[in-house]
Amino acid sequence: MSSSAPPAARVLRFDTYELDLLAGELRKRGIKLRLQGQPLQVLGILVQSAGNLVTREELRSQLWQVDTFVDFDHSLHNAIARIREALGDSTQTPKYIETLPRRGYRFIAQVEEVQPPPIKVDTRRVDASTEATAGVPPAIPIPWKTRWRISLIAALCACCLAAVAGWMAWQHRHAGSVVAAPRSIAVLPLQNLSGDPSQEFFADAMTDELITEISRIQALRVISHTSVMEYKGTRKHLPQIARELRVDDIVEGSIVREGGEVRVTVQLLDAANDRHLWSEDYQRPLGSILRLQREIAQSIAQQVRVKLTSQQEARLGPAPAVNPQAYDDYLRGHYYLMTLYSMRQPLDTAKRYFEESIRKDPGFAPAYAGLANTYLQMALFRSLSPQDGYSLGMGVARKALGLDNGNAEAHSTLGMLKWQYERDWPGAAREFEYTIAIAPSYDCARAYHARYLAWTNRRDEAVAEITRARELNPSDSFANTESSVYFLLGDYPNLIEASRKGVLSDPNDWIERHFLGVGYEGSGRLDEAIPEYQKAVAMSGGDQDPSASLAHAYAMTGRRPEAEKILLDLERKSRSGYVSPYLLASINAGLGEKNTAIELLEKAYRERDMGIMWFVKTDPRIDNLRSDPRFQALLERFDFPR
Repeated sequence: MSSSAPPAARVLRFDTYELDLLAGELRKRGIKLRLQGQPLQVLGILVQSAGNLVTREELRSQLWQVDTFVDFDHSLHNAIARIREALGDSTQTPKYIETLPRRGYRFIAQVEEVQPPPIKVDTRRVDASTEATAGVPPAIPIPWKTRWRISLIAALCACCLAAVAGWMAWQHRHAGSVVAAPRSIAVLPLQNLSGDPSQEFFADAMTDELITEISRIQALRVISHTSVMEYKGTRKHLPQIARELRVDDIVEGSIVREGGEVRVTVQLLDAANDRHLWSEDYQRPLGSILRLQREIAQSIAQQVRVKLTSQQEARLGPAPAVNPQAYDDYLRGHYYLMTLYSMRQPLDTAKRYFEESIRKDPGFAPAYAGLANTYLQMALFRSLSPQDGYSLGMGVARKALGLDNGNAEAHSTLGMLKWQYERDWPGAAREFEYTIAIAPSYDCARAYHARYLAWTNRRDEAVAEITRARELNPSDSFANTESSVYFLLGDYPNLIEASRKGVLSDPNDWIERHFLGVGYEGSGRLDEAIPEYQKAVAMSGGDQDPSASLAHAYAMTGRRPEAEKILLDLERKSRSGYVSPYLLASINAGLGEKNTAIELLEKAYRERDMGIMWFVKTDPRIDNLRSDPRFQALLERFDFPR
């Protein structure tokens, strides 16, 4: 048998940066930068074609393909923005990436290839007496003081090792009385082997669905879909991935969808040792896809030797058949919901796909759960009024649970709706707790629960829930949850620290920019808050939240005309769409218009506006209203949990 040599490492250097194509890393002066996924792939294409125009069509064909199911323009724009942020580049005076309008991009810096040093092999014969020391450099004399220290350290290490060995022996003898930590597992993105790039979304969605099924197993800690997707197309070795995700085992595999059939190959590996444990091939009709997912989850549970409770066995039992077209629409709906959830157009598209899925299969519970979650997000991001978003979401969430009471997404959405819309605090707590009980690795439910605990002033429990959710979702996308928890606690020093980390990990995250501004303002540092608010407004395309915060900050620093301009703009938008009366109240509070601010707070209360529920307890923007008897009477009507 012949074996090919591994590919030589290729490192491209420009300025103070090195792009390691084999390792998939961008380094600056040897320090790894946080650039991954498609932005890193785009940079690789541009750097390898340095000096030449790379057209948009060429980038599409190499990364997304013509018929790939993705918003190409948005994805490419975002990738270029991430690259420029990592390199400190500018669109106006580019140092690295030049934009050629309507054509493409050109990498304009000087690039050189760095070859790794050759490995020298001494082919001369050595006799037995020299073989053991061949190639060893001559010994360096060690001063006696250093030798004494080394001897002391060695003795201490020996004592420590003996103590550890004794402790391990005791642990072994008392194993029956020690509760073992949950076994941890990560499901890496399934490879799309169908030969059809438009099915890439199907492979990603199937990865998410498989994670959801395995997350039902209480004895396993399952890493979230968000975190594992960062490893899509990675060349990292499994032990490295395992260390980064802190997992014991890794599931990887591939999927092929042809006609009405789907074929899935999965294998389970001992990640730390890169050792194969189990593999299996499955081929099923698309209508049996739910059964297939549960079958794989059960097999993995058996292989890692975790014991299922009777309730878990029931939840992983036979699943109903599903209309293949309805399932396809459901996956597309979730693609839009989870990929670009904070933007209006994708949420509208997700809603249409879920509705189409329900039309094709009225008994398919996950489609109702997805639609309920979409309505919730539309209300939270104000593309629907609270009355419409929350009431519609409540109806379809209950429909989902009527079809399948074990649907974790529907329960967590219902918890949010009970909290935000029905103001049923005990009911919301029960929904969050039940969701975590049936799906302990569902990071979204833990994130919602952490926010709720913070809102009820249960600080220690909220921080503990953040820690647990972080274990499930180590990716930087979780930063928003951590920041929102500290905001709800009114803990501005920790809010600044958390949001700074979020901004460093993703400089284009406008929500983290906004939170950083709130942290500064809450700490009395308005001059530092204003630039962060301005960036958040620009990055979000004029979202209501950072716009209102900027207007309030302008008002508090004597820039009244600028504050009033933003206020008038929001009032004009309220004539054609929903604008939060709570946010309008916060601006009026900053302008000293207390009567108008109180009236708007009353309106927000009547309309069950999301803003008043989230912010009224801790928001520094309305601190000048808190002593007003009318404000105190409003708080009493909420009957907040104590």
